[in-house]
Amino acid sequence: MAISSSSNFTPTTFLYLLAFSYCSLPISSLNITNLLSSYPNLSDFNNLLTTTSVADDLTQRSSITLLVVPNSYLRSSDLTQHSSSSTNLADVVRYHVLLEYLSWPELRQIPATGKLVTTLFQTTGRATNNFGSVNITRNPATDTVAVRSTASYSPSNITILSLVKTLPYNVSIFSVNSVLVPLGFDLTASETRPPLGLNITKALIDGHNFNVAASMLTASGLADEFEQDEGGAGITLFVPTDEAFSNLPATASFQSLPADKKVEVLKFHVLHSYYPLGSLESIVNPVQPTLATELLGAGRFTLNISRVNRSVAIDTGIVQASVTQTVFDQNPVAIFGVSKVLLPREIFGKNPTVDPKPGSGITSGAQPPDISLSPENSPESYGPPTHLSSPPGFREEIRSEAANNGAQSLILALGCTALYLFV
Repeated sequence: MAISSSSNFTPTTFLYLLAFSYCSLPISSLNITNLLSSYPNLSDFNNLLTTTSVADDLTQRSSITLLVVPNSYLRSSDLTQHSSSSTNLADVVRYHVLLEYLSWPELRQIPATGKLVTTLFQTTGRATNNFGSVNITRNPATDTVAVRSTASYSPSNITILSLVKTLPYNVSIFSVNSVLVPLGFDLTASETRPPLGLNITKALIDGHNFNVAASMLTASGLADEFEQDEGGAGITLFVPTDEAFSNLPATASFQSLPADKKVEVLKFHVLHSYYPLGSLESIVNPVQPTLATELLGAGRFTLNISRVNRSVAIDTGIVQASVTQTVFDQNPVAIFGVSKVLLPREIFGKNPTVDPKPGSGITSGAQPPDISLSPENSPESYGPPTHLSSPPGFREEIRSEAANNGAQSLILALGCTALYLFV
């Protein structure tokens, strides 16, 4: 009976099941620019995805809908007619990425009251309230689908023209007739701003409680590097107080770190974007990459930022700190004091560090970490400051990981086939 029953499971049936299980595997890496490369009339928008690094943001995402502006519409828009800051430009592009897969039939079934969908812009924490979302509506009379800001008084709205490409349940790409601009963005205004002329070291010394951090940033050359990035996306620095350095537990052997590791720890305290305190308090995506992430690879050296007991909490995985004060805040630079030194688990291990207790002798005996970058205390020993942009290997690492995932999926499929033939 068992043999007779198994004979009903034909090779054709097996292949159908195998194909279904393989196709249902999630896409491990999305190369959106590659998908758009075969459409010349979308080349300008495709270039924006690359130059703003939004394409890199999408590599590990699935279930998205992308609204693409054809060249003829994009070239006549304010987005290309006026000079916009790199942050604004990237956020406008992010506003065209819907974090939900929507098929053409689903869009045509949207009620007249509309459907609220979150965009990639909302995850940056720079959107006010829910203005990083969009409202999608359909006109039953004309069957046209429109996308606009959640604010009813916003003048920006677009109409979906056609379906460009779809990968079911993962990616939909639609062409639209205009650029959708988030509420509060004025692309016609001049985005040029005079340099702050900020001296980070002086700002920290004037804060009266950040002398150790000021010395370390100066000795490493990172203070100058950060100041030169004023014209870019901006930066947010979390600076430990002098007391935080003095209270470092004995398990955190900061003094013995080589020069390059000290630089990594310092960059671990910096976000490559401007976040005022209000944005940190309402941040949507708690896991934030740091400058150390850009230096060493995606998914590493990240900070978990959240609001706890009416203050901003920062968790490294082994250290939990909080923002204690605002040292400096003027777009595009924000500097905040934090209660502890942010120790990355990639360097200091996965075991939580122990806070010194009164009477233990650790507090009185501990000294601020050595601010020299090498045993010789020579800046030349580690080379000139690196640029804040991601190194070439950063993107290649993501693609390599995606290739490994694809190979594993293929091996799984071949293994299933071999098992069937063996049985």
